[in-house]
Amino acid sequence: MDGTEVAVRSVESVGSDTIALTLETPGTFDAHPGQFVQLAATIDGEEVTRHYTLSSPNADETFETTVEVDPEGTLGPYLADLEPGDTVEIAGPFGDSYYEGEDSVVVLAGGPGVGPAVGIGERASADGATVTVVYEDDDPAHEERLSALADAGATVVVTDDVSGEDVLEVLADAQGQTFVYGFADFLDRATAALDAANVDSEDAKTENFGPAPDSDA
Repeated sequence: MDGTEVAVRSVESVGSDTIALTLETPGTFDAHPGQFVQLAATIDGEEVTRHYTLSSPNADETFETTVEVDPEGTLGPYLADLEPGDTVEIAGPFGDSYYEGEDSVVVLAGGPGVGPAVGIGERASADGATVTVVYEDDDPAHEERLSALADAGATVVVTDDVSGEDVLEVLADAQGQTFVYGFADFLDRATAALDAANVDSEDAKTENFGPAPDSDA
């Protein structure tokens, strides 16, 4: 699908300069936790597009993306100011690194990678899978959903260093399909951590968000 206009259901703050944007699901939209969409809007006469990964466990009637909002950016602040009933244009879904009903999942997330981490974690937990989430951020988002995952039996580690000894111990003990989501520098650190924990990083499903941007998210 390409260029489909959808309505905004809600815009919710889920952390410092971070929102959860919930959109209505088009009838032909078939997405899995971990895939991403392109959002587009016309701002000051110019079309602006960005890619955002799904952060909801499903996309049955609505789906959610998590957006880091840089006040100096373009699309992020625009999305943060939307209200229910406003519309945006989406294309997708895209991406091959998504949850496919695995019996056990280990998700490493850096920064905005927390979006797909909570989406996959919630979906896998609901399916009865074993869930481990390692989230690197010095100012975490989605803390309520991470706490709910832990209460449901998931192993959840929030850290400022994915290579820390406590994280390596968790990774060494965890089993299942590994997922890694975040900017390029985080993927490098997360891959090194997996290798240090004797986990085969080549088997991981990864989504590289590219270089950490100087503006916008």
